[in-house]
Amino acid sequence: MNYSTLGLAIAFGLSTFAAQAQQQTPATPVADAPAAGAARDATTLDGITVTARRRTESLQDVPVAVSAFGEEQLRDLQASNIDGLQGAVPNMNIVQGRGSANSVNVFIRGIGQPDALQTFDPGVGMYVDDIYYSRINGALFSLFDVQQVEVLRGPQGTLYGKNSTGGAIKVTTKNPFDDTGGAVELTAGDHGRAEGRFYVSGQLSDTVAASVAGAWLTHDGFVRDRDTGRDYNDDDTRALRAKVAFEPGETFRATLSFDHTRQDASLSLGRPTAPLVQTDLLLGPVLLLPAPDGEFDFTARTSLGPGQGQRLEHSGASLSMEWDLSPTWTMRSITGYRQLETRSFIDIDASEFELGDVLVALDQDQVSQEFQWLFDNGSNLQATFGAYYMRENVPSYQEAYADDLFANGGVPVSFLRTIADDLTTESVAVFAHSNWEFVPTWTLAAGLRWTRDRKEYERSTSTFWDSESLFAGALPFPVLNETVGFAARKSWTAFTPSVSLQKHFSDNLMGYVSANRGFKSGGFNGRANSSAEASAPDFDPEFVWTYELGLKGSSSDNRLRGSATAFWSDYSDFQARVSQDVGTFPVLNAAELEIKGIEFEGAAVLGTGTTLSGQLGYLDAQYKRFDDFRLDPDYPGFDPTVNHDHVPFSPEWTARVALQQAIGLNNGSTLTLGGDVSYRSRTWLSVDNRANLSQDAYTLVGLFGIWDSPQFVWQVRSGVRNLTDRTYMVEGQEFASVGNIQTAYYGWPRDWYVSVRYNFF
Repeated sequence: MNYSTLGLAIAFGLSTFAAQAQQQTPATPVADAPAAGAARDATTLDGITVTARRRTESLQDVPVAVSAFGEEQLRDLQASNIDGLQGAVPNMNIVQGRGSANSVNVFIRGIGQPDALQTFDPGVGMYVDDIYYSRINGALFSLFDVQQVEVLRGPQGTLYGKNSTGGAIKVTTKNPFDDTGGAVELTAGDHGRAEGRFYVSGQLSDTVAASVAGAWLTHDGFVRDRDTGRDYNDDDTRALRAKVAFEPGETFRATLSFDHTRQDASLSLGRPTAPLVQTDLLLGPVLLLPAPDGEFDFTARTSLGPGQGQRLEHSGASLSMEWDLSPTWTMRSITGYRQLETRSFIDIDASEFELGDVLVALDQDQVSQEFQWLFDNGSNLQATFGAYYMRENVPSYQEAYADDLFANGGVPVSFLRTIADDLTTESVAVFAHSNWEFVPTWTLAAGLRWTRDRKEYERSTSTFWDSESLFAGALPFPVLNETVGFAARKSWTAFTPSVSLQKHFSDNLMGYVSANRGFKSGGFNGRANSSAEASAPDFDPEFVWTYELGLKGSSSDNRLRGSATAFWSDYSDFQARVSQDVGTFPVLNAAELEIKGIEFEGAAVLGTGTTLSGQLGYLDAQYKRFDDFRLDPDYPGFDPTVNHDHVPFSPEWTARVALQQAIGLNNGSTLTLGGDVSYRSRTWLSVDNRANLSQDAYTLVGLFGIWDSPQFVWQVRSGVRNLTDRTYMVEGQEFASVGNIQTAYYGWPRDWYVSVRYNFF
């Protein structure tokens, strides 16, 4: 593949050049959102600071694999939501998840959440202003007032509020004191896209500043009912955030924040990739719908009605306070409350038949409190001590409709399953982390976290069957209705250490080695529909050890910056949801994995105003074992179509190359032209490795142009995503034991947009 070869050459060249840099150069001032006009005269790269270790540091000095994107970089990625990071970070898969307009599916280095149900914990932690978001529902953030996004790869725990095995995505919104002024932006595009965003901030006094930001994001969707003309995969989101910051003195700072998001969308529909089958008690299997041929034409059918869409209300408040207790000690308090309500209909079989249609309604709330004590002697020793508490309650109600799943000699059997459950999670942790420069240029860092997660789960499910007759009228249909319920509680504890050794070879070159352990707590099977499953519903935690070798450097003239990372992970007790018999979905601690990889990231200024950047990720994720009873030929449910040769959502190669050129015009305005090419090798979209739920390698191309007025007050931006109109799958639903459901969801076809922005200072 030419694009992957090009990406490899560029990224390797950038990191190699940086590795050769040995001269000292002054630090470049940080610009969180550099103006496009400044880029026209750029001959050096802007500095990047991150808070990956809970204090502000240069990206090049942090012994962590982290990617960072400021506001302008996110706009150049043409990212409207957090899934716009797809392709920009090595070895990360981030897409809209599982037929839901408000959920996100994130895997980093082969680790994520393989089932969307709320009884599973995310493998990748999501944070907004240091507040942990415990559900993937509501985590498909709209990016409307973001200062920076950091993506940390590898286990996190000794510095972050909630332990995670795969990594963390940390979103930081704008600070009212630092980001004064504001902007208004309007966007229009095809597929009925219409968006409005605004941000306004200013000081109310010497000690108080406030900001308000909002967004209204709409589009008609890119899937249409081929018979009725109804649009699907659309969006209508309204979001608002208000912040008040206080600085009454030199030793105390506080920020109070409120946010609210409302989304009202139609169904998110995919396409069946396998024949849909009805089970007739007299006639045997009956074909309802053959497997489709050819490429997806972005048309679909559904058995759900016009009023059965997907709605979300997501609100929260947070209070962050910081005290300088002395010249060496600082204390922080981070308090958060969140409430999430969703009511989503999902047509899992994506057809006019009623095989896997469900209603999922959540009413989640969580409260969290974190305390940190930070020590810095101003020289060679820094330390963080912390305590964390979170309590989450997730009551939910679900209905499953499957009137076309069974028949008796051609006579329909109606089927309804109702589920009421309630999950309460209490997480308590204490952690400590320190950095010690024991001799000049050598730094040892070590951390330890103790976590206890306690869960209580209650579940009741009732199944209702009905038919006019059995065996074509020969017998009355028996009453098969049943109710299964259980209540369980369990707790899990874990110690998760981390250690790293860092060497500064020069002011421009740093290397490190590290080892980190991650933990994701156990839980209870939220699909336990039989008495046998209800008798043993719990599954055990996951653990991962990751060992990493990294190198970060820049050239002496600060025109070139790069990083290279190699890692190896030992991942045990993988929580796998499998599809067994009809309506039976056990969760198994089925597998151990060995995951190896290499990552490159780099950027360079070529000439004046020309910036080249790239990333390359190589991932070798393999199961060392996978204990699946369906692979036993002696098991009654033996399924020869199942295999576990590939880890889902873990392509072997990810790569991206981006180039942009800023041109100064005679009237003082600036024209910037840019584009990117991203590549992703074959990706498997289900744990069971169904061949039809795998996406072959594909390449996406994006282009954009920006005009900035002479004083940078006006900006006009236009762009196109998926220029070549590539059709590609991003996500899958696999319930093969229910009507042979194997549904794929697709990324956006080619789409263009134009936006106009007014900045006021």
